[in-house]
Amino acid sequence: MQATFGFAGVILIEASLSFLGVGRLASYSWGALLSQGTTYLWRTQHLALVPGLCIASVVLGCNLLGDGLRDQLDPKRVHTD
Repeated sequence: MQATFGFAGVILIEASLSFLGVGRLASYSWGALLSQGTTYLWRTQHLALVPGLCIASVVLGCNLLGDGLRDQLDPKRVHTD
């Protein structure tokens, strides 16, 4: 459960560093794709929108997965079945 929150944090850190140009030198990173898309933001918005939505959805999915696992596996949870 804690690993899912850590995984989401790692994705955000990597995307942020790649967006700023400090991270990996791969042009296929979500942060690098987002940075490249902002260059053409006024002409084609989807170039920046798609990587941004992918980052947001994966991070949200990881956090929701962690919350769901915590709710299901919590030994102190009161069962009201």
